[in-house]
Amino acid sequence: MIYDAGKLDIAVIGAGHAGIEAALAAARLGCRTAVFTINMDAVGNCPCNPSIGGTAKGHLVREIDALGGEMGKTADACTLQSRMLNLGKGPAVHSLRAQIDRNQYARVMKHKLELCPNLEMKQAEVVDLQRAADHWILTTQLGAQYACKAVVLATGTFLGGRIFVGDVSYAGGPDGMFPATALSEALKKLGIALRRFKTGTPARVLRSSIDFSALEVQNGDEPVTPFSFDTETPPQNKAVCHVSWTNAQTKAVILENIHRSPLYGGMIEGVGPRYCPSIEDKIVRFAEKPRHQLFIEPCGADTEEMYLQGMSSSLPEDVQIAFYRTIQGLEHVQIMRSAYAIEYDCCDPLQLTSTLEFRELPGLYGAGQFNGSSGYEEAAAQGFVAGVNAALKILGRAPLLLDRASSYIGTLIDDLITKGVTDPYRMMTSRSEYRLVLRQDNADERLTPIGRSLGLISDARWAKFQKKQAQKAEEMKRAEKTVLSPTQALNDILVSRETSPVSTGVRLSELLRRPQISYADLCPVDKTRPDYPREIFESVETALKYEGYIKRQMQDITEMRRLEKRLLPRGIDYDSIAGLRLEAREKLSRVRPENIGQAGRISGVSPADISVLLIWLSAGNEAQQRRTELESTADTQ
Repeated sequence: MIYDAGKLDIAVIGAGHAGIEAALAAARLGCRTAVFTINMDAVGNCPCNPSIGGTAKGHLVREIDALGGEMGKTADACTLQSRMLNLGKGPAVHSLRAQIDRNQYARVMKHKLELCPNLEMKQAEVVDLQRAADHWILTTQLGAQYACKAVVLATGTFLGGRIFVGDVSYAGGPDGMFPATALSEALKKLGIALRRFKTGTPARVLRSSIDFSALEVQNGDEPVTPFSFDTETPPQNKAVCHVSWTNAQTKAVILENIHRSPLYGGMIEGVGPRYCPSIEDKIVRFAEKPRHQLFIEPCGADTEEMYLQGMSSSLPEDVQIAFYRTIQGLEHVQIMRSAYAIEYDCCDPLQLTSTLEFRELPGLYGAGQFNGSSGYEEAAAQGFVAGVNAALKILGRAPLLLDRASSYIGTLIDDLITKGVTDPYRMMTSRSEYRLVLRQDNADERLTPIGRSLGLISDARWAKFQKKQAQKAEEMKRAEKTVLSPTQALNDILVSRETSPVSTGVRLSELLRRPQISYADLCPVDKTRPDYPREIFESVETALKYEGYIKRQMQDITEMRRLEKRLLPRGIDYDSIAGLRLEAREKLSRVRPENIGQAGRISGVSPADISVLLIWLSAGNEAQQRRTELESTADTQ
């Protein structure tokens, strides 16, 4: 029995990391929003590793926070252990990662949704979605029907979810949840191209069954760096993690039973993540490696479950027990939750625009794993952008468009909608050609003004940001003006750091440009140093040390943005443009790039093809094309 459940501005389907950020952003911008979830107890669930951040992923979390999103603040509140990764490398790849209390994280996020004005929460499976004249009609399994101005699809791995453990297979979502079984067919009827992807998760084991005395201890960093630029008191390290390794016996057990893996037995059709393979996949693909590392991490402060990072598997339960017990420290381990693989439906992201709206379905947005990505952080970033843009469209405001030079979020979205995906996408620092400019430490400098213009940054936080920028400017000025005398104390410092001593006065900025020298080294002789937060000095030091490289990247960015301003009309008939190669015509017609810059990043579109497009635009064809589009739009109205 169908009944009229009322009207909404925005409906968000799914309450994982993408759905949370989408719903909060839309509601905070003043839109009446409802978030639909199959299980209210799964809001903000971390079904895989109990952590936030990691290489490049930490950048995404800080960018979400800088724009006014929620993931960073909640991660700070729920941190068990925090580490800055890649400190042995340059600042471009420094990435924050925090082990979190997964149950606390879910509770905190759910409560934030409950308290948010303009936001309703609904435990319901969405079974149908239809397009009406100027709105969407959403129907739940219990017969509630909503009229919505916009819809965000953030279905995670629930959409058509199927669980695999050895030869056992059944319809299901992550962590024993029900799957979303009906929505896929509704989306196909709308003309959305879906594909099957796969991911997996390791077992959870009982803490008391682990011999920690045989394991390497991994402590957190001190002092702790928070994710959120708004966190006043840094989180505390409350737990340690441990490290172990597989061995020849582990490898032997897995290879003896590889035929029982659904991955190698042909049961799993979906494509798995290239950069996060299962342990059986590692054993087969990297046969020359004698061992593989795993991290033993706590799932929370009030649970005895431990997570075996790096050991996801779809092998049968008896095989899992056997190979886990070959590992040092796990000889008597007790499995509480078996590892499993999950197969699910997701869309081809080439159907999306840079706002994450479906090109042919106005008012419908995709976010997170539904778009073919993997990871909590990637999901949250897309959810934020989709929710913001859905709200801005309803409010009649200009969209939020983040390019590759603005953020890792912009890089993520551009990769998805321009290059598409053949396996679940994972963000890495190597995906950004502007990574020296897009550091995790300057995410607020890059994006907080944008968050403020959206209306998602409070007055108090904006004042705090402005103070920080003023302090940075003052310290940069001081570093350029301050001259240190060639004292014995200074030269002792320089020699001890294996750099040449000085015989005349030298500017503080010049010393900091030396690779061997840091602010900390110069503390005994830098007598006029103000009492600023640590991050101010870190930011200034990075700016000075990499000044030349940053300047060069900024020049590249200027050129990229020049091409991004050359917009391509939506309805171009690429087959009619003389001079384009056949492959270019096919790729351009499929991707439908929004501008020349994006067109140039499509695989199979050559520089010569770009020249042809520029000539086509310069010939006045652009204006004619746009007039045709406007006439076509008027006719349909």
